Amino acid sequence: MKALQYVKSVPRYLASRYVGSRIERLYTSGFSTVRLVDMPPPALPGTRWARVRPILSGICGSDLATITAKGTTYFSPFVSTPFVFGHEVVGEVVEMAADVARVRVGDRVALSPPLHCEVRGIAELCAECRAGETGHCRNVMGGVVSAGIQTGYCRDTGGGWSGSLVAHELQLHLVPAGMSDEAAVLIEPFSCCLHAVERAHVPSEGTAVVLGCGTIGALTIAALRASGSRCRLIAVARYPHQMAAARNLGADVVIGGGRSMRSDLARELGVELHETELGPPTSLGGADVTFDCIASGSTLDDAMRFTRSRGAVIVVGMPGVPDGVDWTAMWHKEIDVRGSYTSDEPTFERAVALAAGIDASLAPLVGARFPLEEWPAALRSALHSGTSGVMKTAFAPAL
Repeated sequence: MKALQYVKSVPRYLASRYVGSRIERLYTSGFSTVRLVDMPPPALPGTRWARVRPILSGICGSDLATITAKGTTYFSPFVSTPFVFGHEVVGEVVEMAADVARVRVGDRVALSPPLHCEVRGIAELCAECRAGETGHCRNVMGGVVSAGIQTGYCRDTGGGWSGSLVAHELQLHLVPAGMSDEAAVLIEPFSCCLHAVERAHVPSEGTAVVLGCGTIGALTIAALRASGSRCRLIAVARYPHQMAAARNLGADVVIGGGRSMRSDLARELGVELHETELGPPTSLGGADVTFDCIASGSTLDDAMRFTRSRGAVIVVGMPGVPDGVDWTAMWHKEIDVRGSYTSDEPTFERAVALAAGIDASLAPLVGARFPLEEWPAALRSALHSGTSGVMKTAFAPAL
């Protein structure tokens, strides 16, 4: 089968990190950490595993951070290489081992990617898995498959950027009949955003700000509204298509990300800006909850400046190693800064049901589909989602 594989190489990693920002074609050249290969399909690791043929598999920001070497090396001990990318997947079950009862051949399924204790065949569950927090399993290097926190970062499972992957039946969730493939491939990132919303506890009559309206920001807005939140929702978006998506998904106010962003946001929040001798202005008051869906140094800094005292900042975007963050507002306002990483299985199930109800709003977010052979064009589309007008780029391996 054909697959897009990550190759661990210190010289290639360094070239991507320090040269790729100036010569972008390096990411798709012979010096890239990514390569299109012909390889055997992965074997079924146990009797509760199934084989899935990916129909669509999204390109996530974490995938791009790995390819461009712009992310953190924090997770490097917990992956096994060479791995096949792709953890946002809708696919068809094409083979099952003997003890699979949850799905059948021919079923259309969405993948919940965490490779937790039960998936790995570990009988004595870790404390996190016993508590149902399977996304935070500590046994990500043991059991019947190699190291990997998720499918798409483990050499034994394969991933969605290929013709075939294997998954434990607990990872597979039936896609409702009639739900589009485009909406279904967004279930995984939507579940992560739903998890962030549920961690936030936004007051029903309160105010929430969403900073950044790429896929994660848009899906955070969708998760807030789909879960029934009546809060006043202010979104900050950089590009026109992102602003349109934010409005369509339920934002009450959408602010552009230009030079006037801070003054516009202050006006909508009813706070005054107070200029400092050096650096961005300070504000008193602000949103009850701010969702930072970019997690750069500047957005983390803004998130805390525009959140009220004893409010909360939920970091939904993958932060990497941001600099330029002034943590004084966090200390002074006693802001609760919470990370939000992935969802557990019950949250994923809720996400499936909620996403099915807003299929017509979610499906248009998938704006570009590419066969695996056109992976350079697909990566360019995803890397330039702002200027290309594409919210989500996905691979369609069967094309």
